[in-house]
Amino acid sequence: MSNNGIMIAMSGGVDSAVAALLASGLAEKTAGVTMCLLNDDAAQDDISGARQVCSLLQIPHYVADLKDDFSRFVIDPFVQAYEAGLTPNPCIFCNKSIKFGALLDFAVQKGYDRIATGHYIRLERQNGRTLLRRALDASKDQTYMLWSLSQNVLARCVFPLGELSKTEAREIAEENGFPMARKKDSQDICFVPDGDYAAFIRRFTGRTPAPGSYIDRNGNVLGTHQGQLCYTIGQRKGLGIALGKPAFVTAKSASDNTVTLGTNEELFTTRVMAKNINFIPFETLHTPRKLLAKARYRQEASPARVEQIDEHTLIAEFDTPQRAVCPGQSLVLYDGDYLVGGGYIC
Repeated sequence: MSNNGIMIAMSGGVDSAVAALLASGLAEKTAGVTMCLLNDDAAQDDISGARQVCSLLQIPHYVADLKDDFSRFVIDPFVQAYEAGLTPNPCIFCNKSIKFGALLDFAVQKGYDRIATGHYIRLERQNGRTLLRRALDASKDQTYMLWSLSQNVLARCVFPLGELSKTEAREIAEENGFPMARKKDSQDICFVPDGDYAAFIRRFTGRTPAPGSYIDRNGNVLGTHQGQLCYTIGQRKGLGIALGKPAFVTAKSASDNTVTLGTNEELFTTRVMAKNINFIPFETLHTPRKLLAKARYRQEASPARVEQIDEHTLIAEFDTPQRAVCPGQSLVLYDGDYLVGGGYIC
């Protein structure tokens, strides 16, 4: 690959600012870029902060207007998934289609053949493949979010923060006079800052979810809910129904707009199936293999026997039961520190 420079994705936060500093020493030609994804005041603040850092580093700064792509590839699928009874993770959509899709295309158009980000991930090149390892700072590791990236894309990635802790990143930002050195990390989905997904979907679609039936696992009607998309598997609070004992959402169905309630014990399973799979160290898992797997971002990886059953599907049999596995979330696989791949839970 030619070495035509690195474009650094800069969100206006401390991580991407430090990534810009570190990446600027890895190529003769570097530039920062801030994605414009939404029409809001915060986006302008992010652009201003990133531009200040680029000025300090004496590198160009670009703004990539990706609002149409973001709506098409992130927001629309997010809404459609919830309406279909799934629980999607839009950050995974965004990483594949926007940060390492449309933004990478933007960088190439501007003459930069690689893209750097502030993800806490370690990257290695082995035997012609690009591998991803968990960050040294386990509390900041973000490999879970990148399981769907192809080898063609990973070959063009730079992750300067993989060896750092968050504390070290903030210290570097302060030492270099970056204005966002003490800026608080964002914990929310950017287009749903209040965390109320159902209210966002109502505003976005202009439709109010239709009420439906709470049922038990035998199909007996227990009461009325406000629309299946308003609930998440594992949810206990906010159900608006009293059954005389603790009740949890154990399943949802978009086809008949039902929400199944049951006991906490009914939330556990050892068998998880995933589709639209992607592997990082290899193309196909030819034989069953014992790996570590997790079905939620904020979950510890657990031992599981993983078998690929066709081109697009795998099954993981966990050694210990997993709680509240949600269709639409990602099942992500590890071999020690190395990211093996993943798929969408079905």
